[in-house]
Amino acid sequence: MGIKLESKTGTYSVSYAKRHPITRQPMGLIRKGIKSKAEANRIYAELIVKVEEKIKKKVIPTWEIFLDQYFEAIKLAGLMNSTVYNREKVLRHHTTEAWGEKYVDEITTEEIHKLLNERLGSNAEAHKKFFIKCIRGAFQYALEQGIIIRNPTPLLKFKIKDKIKSVLTEDQIVLLLRSAQATKWDWYPHYAVALYTGMRNGELYALTWDKVSLEKRQILVNVSWSSKDGYKSTKSGDDRIVEIPTPLLPTLKELKLQSAGSDFVLPRLSKWDKGEQARELRFLLASLGLPQIRFHDLRASWATLLLNKGVAPSKVMAMGGWKDMDTMMIYMRKAGIDIKNSTSVLDNMETHGVTIGKVVELRSM
Repeated sequence: MGIKLESKTGTYSVSYAKRHPITRQPMGLIRKGIKSKAEANRIYAELIVKVEEKIKKKVIPTWEIFLDQYFEAIKLAGLMNSTVYNREKVLRHHTTEAWGEKYVDEITTEEIHKLLNERLGSNAEAHKKFFIKCIRGAFQYALEQGIIIRNPTPLLKFKIKDKIKSVLTEDQIVLLLRSAQATKWDWYPHYAVALYTGMRNGELYALTWDKVSLEKRQILVNVSWSSKDGYKSTKSGDDRIVEIPTPLLPTLKELKLQSAGSDFVLPRLSKWDKGEQARELRFLLASLGLPQIRFHDLRASWATLLLNKGVAPSKVMAMGGWKDMDTMMIYMRKAGIDIKNSTSVLDNMETHGVTIGKVVELRSM
């Protein structure tokens, strides 16, 4: 290995070899017929770089190849198809063009910052946060596989706007349900169960009669459904019991009579199978002059209504399947629960001689 002068030809042969750090097999390159010592030295330096790169290709994958390995690994690890799909969609869309040909260990914290600013600069903070979460997960896998020695993902804080979700008021809920029922709208029972129980769309789709006790007025929620994962556990992973309000009982009893032996509580609609429930809801809301909300916001309307009626937040959390108090606080603020009675301490406050203003009528001369 090195530079050798060939006495017969008067030229130099240059070689360099190194063992693969894992397989321990030697990998090398050789060049012959070099005319000068200076050129031989230059070529020797080139061979070192090329052999190192050759070894690296065997040990360190490019980002694009690594992503294939990563997504296959998390699928085998049992992550839900929807989770894998969302991560893959975000990472491939935002990183492949910039990093596709880069070796994984060459991607730095600075490059992640740059990509975040250039590719996602105008995106919502929530999307940026999810992007960084996906990046961190991918590099954590690379770290565990020995591909990199540290996770380059920066520790960032994102200011997620605490935007209160759109909800329907009690009067608007009554108008929606009465109108849907009067016009025999196909979706009436779906809206009724959603607004009276706060169940998610996937939970409604998966709800079967063996989970419903009309006598106890209870529904066991322990299964959900999605187009990518099929039937699975609920979003939180926990089972929960939802109380059936008395006004919902007639609808459920009628559905039971009309079920004709079907296991499912709610009628299977072709547009529901296609995921068009939100569009159908918006169509009806528009015709009634009601706010345009998502199907998922029926659940938010249920939570806000219960809180407005004085139901304890802990009970709403338990029936709705929320684990995060921060999420519940959004609904509490919408319902005004977090500030309710805060000024009651001022009810008996003396005016201390301050004259309370009177409203007077102004007349033109």
